[in-house]
Amino acid sequence: MTLCTLGTNGPKVSALGIGAMSFSDFYGPTDQDQSHAILDRAMDTGVTLIDTSNVYGMGKSELAIGSYLAARGQAARDHFVICTKAGISRTDEGKRAFDNSPAHLESELDSSLKRLGVDCVDLFYVHRREAARPIEEVTETLARLVAKGKTRSIGYSEIAPSSLRRAAAVHPIAAVQSEYSLSTRAPELGLVQACADLGTALVAFSPVGRSLLTDMPISAATVAELPFLSGNPRFMAPNYAANIALTAPFRALAADMGVPAAALAIAWVLHQGAHVLPIPGTRSVAHFNELLRGTTLTLTADDIARIETVLPVGWAHGDRYSDDQWNGPERFS
Repeated sequence: MTLCTLGTNGPKVSALGIGAMSFSDFYGPTDQDQSHAILDRAMDTGVTLIDTSNVYGMGKSELAIGSYLAARGQAARDHFVICTKAGISRTDEGKRAFDNSPAHLESELDSSLKRLGVDCVDLFYVHRREAARPIEEVTETLARLVAKGKTRSIGYSEIAPSSLRRAAAVHPIAAVQSEYSLSTRAPELGLVQACADLGTALVAFSPVGRSLLTDMPISAATVAELPFLSGNPRFMAPNYAANIALTAPFRALAADMGVPAAALAIAWVLHQGAHVLPIPGTRSVAHFNELLRGTTLTLTADDIARIETVLPVGWAHGDRYSDDQWNGPERFS
């Protein structure tokens, strides 16, 4: 497994990580045994990076990781680089809100540490920015958590390049998390470059396009049962059918190259820079093995040209988020 650095002077981590949102029921039912089987396979294959959050399944993802660490002992804790996030909250009316206050972030991190069964995480992200609170102030809050020994490094999720540069002027930012794949290439409008300039890892979530870039995209029937996808423009009619058709040539290309489509999608993300780390999610060891194949592929310039011919920039029908889902992520151009 190729190793990368998680931020300047950060730990060495596997080039492929695990997006542990799938350890909750976000993309369909799962259980602890399935999650533990994936973590076993990760240990066997040298995958070290786990990315989770306090809100994934309202703690279910962190509890699955924590129970695994408890069962496997110190060897598992030494193996994995654990990242978690906080900053998303709820109003009294149950609506999504954002809280980057010192009290909220530290309290949520303390709860995450308890669920994970560890004294310190390797990376703590602000999951979503609270727009009214200056990012410099928030970064100072995160720096104090490092000084207290509750996290070894800090990061942000879904922020603009300008926000990253402001934060990095206060304290080193080990990682920024953003959706990045052949279906979502907005990070190329400055975020990929800013991360490279600052020695910040770009942690790419949904690198296989929420299944569109795999050999078995989520079916329309399953989409209808999933609250997030059923309200996501790319998975709503008529966009869903168009996107399934548009990705068929990519699946054919992968088959022609003798690899799973998911592996080819991962290889493309890895090709975008040594600081770009994909964190696909999965609920099965079989799919995890397909994702792992992507780390073994070396793409030539001709390969990249063929891939980007069948999936050119802007091919996807529909925005990556609905208006409601865009509440929180920073847009930039």
